[in-house]
Amino acid sequence: MPGTISAVVTLALPRITNVSVTDDTLTVDLEDGRTILVPIAWYPRLAHGTPEERAHFQISGAGYGIHWPELDEDLGIEGLILGKRSTESPASFERWLQQRKRK
Repeated sequence: MPGTISAVVTLALPRITNVSVTDDTLTVDLEDGRTILVPIAWYPRLAHGTPEERAHFQISGAGYGIHWPELDEDLGIEGLILGKRSTESPASFERWLQQRKRK
């Protein structure tokens, strides 16, 4: 259409600089100075992990994700910023819990 202007907006996500997990809160510090705090209950695998498992994480994806190897949990900065909870199905989570009990 003549006279129509279209624009593409690209948002740059900040990288993660630090992560801490308590019994009820996941805290993520970002390179732009923001800190995101979310309830650990949003991520059942973190909630059911031991303090040692929760403390053993890797900042992954060039700074845009967090990985907990013992819990097989991965979170991305975009989901955290948008306030997205875990989307794991109850059946999948139950299988994971059963596997943990066998160890």
